[in-house]
This record gives sequence, structure tokens and C-alpha cells, in this order.
Amino acid sequence: MKLNRILLKLSGESLMGDQHYGIDPQRLSQYCSDIATTASMGVQIAVVIGGGNIFRGLQGAAKGMDRVQGDYMGMMATLINSMALQAELEKQGMQTLLLGGLEVKPIAAPMSRRDALAGLEEGKIVIISGGTGNPFFTTDTASALRGVEIMADALLKGTRVDGVYTADPEKDPTATRYDRLSFDEAYTRNLKIMDLTAFALCKENNLPIVVFDMNTPGNLPRLIKGEVNGTVVE
Repeated sequence: MKLNRILLKLSGESLMGDQHYGIDPQRLSQYCSDIATTASMGVQIAVVIGGGNIFRGLQGAAKGMDRVQGDYMGMMATLINSMALQAELEKQGMQTLLLGGLEVKPIAAPMSRRDALAGLEEGKIVIISGGTGNPFFTTDTASALRGVEIMADALLKGTRVDGVYTADPEKDPTATRYDRLSFDEAYTRNLKIMDLTAFALCKENNLPIVVFDMNTPGNLPRLIKGEVNGTVVE
């Protein structure tokens, strides 16, 4: 699979590293180093990152908080993580553009497909915060939506495991990894790759999903070169 333009979906929880909350500077630096290396290979990169290391709307709702208010708080958490990514990427010499499903002046301009594409063509790392800008949608759905909008070649979902398995490999040592799956196979086997709304968006718009290990330094550029395998869903 030739990847010239990607939508990289990162987990907010992954930014915690070995901490229980917040942003681990070492993990942030590693992620940005891999993104910078990949961009230097000529790949256009847009990034959507979650906010679970700071706040998740569903967790707030489970504790009695209004769901809509909680979801907006979660969107703001994604903005904090996106700002951290932007600061570290620029520290490493990259040009960035921070857009948002929520407009937060003077931090993030409103998400515009035209602006995102222009930024990508200029060689900038385009970071898209704030989810879809609407409650009741996850950052999985936001990443699928933004991937379709920017006409990405694939949605790369960076996780802490090297693909999709028959069972949780951290709990079941007999679990085996899938190399390739169709959307229908993944749905039939009830594999929890992304939420159903995100999954449907990718399927309907022929946007492949690649699940890979982002936490091993260098894996992202190696994946682009074909030296590392993930699970491809298409």
C-alpha cells in the first residue's frame, strides 16, 4: 500500500506513558520524532489525538455529569493534547497548522477542508483538534471524518499493540494477529477496532484502516517503508 497522505489517529491515553494522568514528555517527544521523520520522507500527515489522558465525556456521564457538557470538556482535552503535539513538533523543527472542530481563538482556526489540504500541500503537519465539534461523537469518528475529508490514502491507528488480534494479546497468550481483514469480517467477528460510526464512515468511503504499534520508536516511518506490519482493514 503506497501512502502519500495519511490521517494518524493517536490515543490520548498513550500520551500518559507510565503515568496515571497527563502528558509524559518522553512519549510526546517519541511520537513527534516519528511524525517528523515520516514527514521528511515526503508523506503528508494530518493528526487527530484523543483526550482520554485528561478527560473523557463518557466517564463524566457515568458519574452523573450531563453528557453534552462532558463531551465538550473532552473536546477541550483533545485541544490541550493537540497544542502539546504542536509545541513539540515545532521544537523539533517542523511546521504545523492547528485546526479545530471547535474554534478557540487565538489557538486553533476552525477546521476547513480547504485549509487542511493547503497546509498539507505546504508540507505542514496538520493537527485537527476538538473532535467533530459535536457531542455524542468520539475521536475515532472524528479521525474517520477528517481522513475522508482530506482524501487520505489510509487512516493509521497508532496503538500499543502491533495490530488486531483474535483476542486481547495482553490477556490471552494464544491470541493471533490478523494481517488483513475486510470491513465485513471485522464487523462479523465483533473486533473492537473503532466505534461503529467511524467504521461505517471508513467502509462507505473506501478508507483503509491500518492498526499498528505506535509506542515502539521508529515504527511509524518503518510502516510507511513497508518494514513493519500492522493489520490492514479494507
